[in-house]
Amino acid sequence: MTAYSTYTDQEITTFLKEGDQLAFTEIYNRYSGLLYAYAFKLTADRDVTKDMTQELFISLWDNRSELELKTSLSAYLYTAIRYKFLKQVAHQKVKAGYAEKFLQTFESGISSTEDYIEEKDLIRTVEKLVSELPPKMARAFVMSKLEFRTHQEIAEELNISEKTVKNLISQAAVQLKPKIGLSLLTVILFS
Repeated sequence: MTAYSTYTDQEITTFLKEGDQLAFTEIYNRYSGLLYAYAFKLTADRDVTKDMTQELFISLWDNRSELELKTSLSAYLYTAIRYKFLKQVAHQKVKAGYAEKFLQTFESGISSTEDYIEEKDLIRTVEKLVSELPPKMARAFVMSKLEFRTHQEIAEELNISEKTVKNLISQAAVQLKPKIGLSLLTVILFS
């Protein structure tokens, strides 16, 4: 067995792109602790940090054949963690905004019968359009955007890869956008 710890990041990355699991293990051993510490400084939440780090390494393995580094491996990994953190922060802000709006609506009540009817019509329209998607695509979209399930949870339940889940959700968004409009789709996608 070759001592992977003696290889440079560039050499290890080349092996990884070829599907070498030992190269992946070496990258994990070199960087998981450092990335966890960096992510924890950003989030201050152990569970979120653990999830972000795991998702990064899952993504690295799943996308290994397309991996093109324009910087060092360490810079790539730190940038990926920072991106995951920023994406999570944006997602949390949007969710918090919608939760606040929901609570305001709930406390004040629906202002009129007309508003209520419009809301119900909108929900029916979205449900109808989602039901017209291919079954697996519709299920992945609903699980992600309405049930707030992770790509990993969806992949396990539907017995498909996380990359396939991501593609199905993306394709669903592309198909729904012209039918329901960008503003409503943004509400659905980021809530």
